[in-house]
Amino acid sequence: MGFWDVLLFNIATVLGPRWIAAAAHNGTSSISLWFLAAILFFVPTALIITELSTRFPSEGGLYIWSKEAFGDFHGFVAGWSYWTYTVFYFPGLLTASVAMSVYIGGPKYSWLAGNPQYLLWASLALLAVPVVLNIVGLNIGKWLQNAGGVGTYVPLVMLVAIGAYFGFHRGSATQFSWKSSLPVWNLDTLNFWSSIAFAFSGLELVCAMSEEVHEPRKTFPKAIYTSALLIAGIYILGTVALLVILPAAGVDVRNGVFQAVSSGSAAMGIAWFGVVAALLVTAGNAGGVGSTVAGIARVPFVAGIDRYLPASFGKLHPRWKTPYVAILVQAVISAAILIFSQIDATVMEAYQLVVDAAIILYFLPFLYMYAAVIKLAYRPDRQSGEHVVLIPGGKPGVWIMGLMAFIITLGSMILAMIPPGGVASKSIFELKLIGVTVGALAIGLVLYVWQKMPRRLQAAIAFGSMALVVCALWHVVLKAPYFTFGHPSASRLFRTVAVITCPANLLKLPPVWSAFANALFWGIVASLAAGKPKR
Repeated sequence: MGFWDVLLFNIATVLGPRWIAAAAHNGTSSISLWFLAAILFFVPTALIITELSTRFPSEGGLYIWSKEAFGDFHGFVAGWSYWTYTVFYFPGLLTASVAMSVYIGGPKYSWLAGNPQYLLWASLALLAVPVVLNIVGLNIGKWLQNAGGVGTYVPLVMLVAIGAYFGFHRGSATQFSWKSSLPVWNLDTLNFWSSIAFAFSGLELVCAMSEEVHEPRKTFPKAIYTSALLIAGIYILGTVALLVILPAAGVDVRNGVFQAVSSGSAAMGIAWFGVVAALLVTAGNAGGVGSTVAGIARVPFVAGIDRYLPASFGKLHPRWKTPYVAILVQAVISAAILIFSQIDATVMEAYQLVVDAAIILYFLPFLYMYAAVIKLAYRPDRQSGEHVVLIPGGKPGVWIMGLMAFIITLGSMILAMIPPGGVASKSIFELKLIGVTVGALAIGLVLYVWQKMPRRLQAAIAFGSMALVVCALWHVVLKAPYFTFGHPSASRLFRTVAVITCPANLLKLPPVWSAFANALFWGIVASLAAGKPKR
């Protein structure tokens, strides 16, 4: 990957038309939020990522930086939450993407954007495309990412052009003023503030593929700074243009950009303009999914090599030399979360749930990254190394940038926990959000502890747990009417099997104690067997 590949990769990863739609729906106050987020979050983050990526240009990116600063455990926690965020990020991105794609057929198909069945099946199909291409290899997959960068940026330039035409020739649909552009303190809209910060995230992702980038210490700074400028500019101009074309209340938070482009181009007598924009952004969103799949999969891949995750995560495809196991696992879990998020929820509520879960999980490793750049600044080798690009201002500059970004990120995580307005049940929304985020982290910690255990203890726990369940099942099965009345031969056969698999039954203990005794017996047997040296 060269400069243009990395530049377009960053645009495909970071830039999202749905964030412009969400900002416009929030009203003119979003304009000042874009400026604040760019100055207080995006600029410091770009400087920090540039320093860390040029000092530690290794495969794994953020996982490696956290590990270098705080050790193996914290590196794993950062890497795990960074990887698992994608299983919540993808459903939100995919849902928004297919909602936008309906405008390929023109305004008459816009009703599909609110159809849950269409959104679900089209999202699953869209997920499959970048997964297959990235398994085949980055030489193929990068063209999807490149197309994604172009396909995302060009429609937003088209939006700005239509907005400029409307502003000069038809008047603005929204009244702009200095007062209305200032941030508004409202519990129903505070949740959106975290989305603004999240919209600026993603520059670090390509650093996870450092070993596949040509001269990363030269390429990263130029590509990161250029893409940051282009992204911040189009977010602000795109939001203004959208509000010129449509009033805030009429903007759909997922596909508002294409509401505006479609209706605006139709009013100008160039309806085909909207169809072209919808085609481009569909390709752009596929590229966004593809870039995330490509970058994030390298984190569990490196963790698998380090043996913090099952070794299969560290396997490369025999033909295409890609981390195919990590990519497939990621895709399957994302598909499951996509389906789960639709349970007993409106389309908008399901969309908001996965967005908020993604923000919380994603920003946790960012806290590690900001703390890491401060700690690593005190290493004596900071000034050494050819083509290393450091944060200006020495250690005080590092502290200012790191603390500023850390505080903004922590605040965004807290705000993401506040249910947005329009949620049917705020308590159920909170329980879902807490359940999925805590559950995702707990699974990672269990895997980490499991991989650290001695082989004999792993065998004892695995077989002991299995024996406990088997014994409990036998107590239920053998009391079933089928075995107790009229089927003595079947009963004898099953009781014989039960004695072999659950010998603790011979002790005539109560069912609960019998199950635990069986777990202890088979756990000891498995531990002894695992401890035998191989011939």
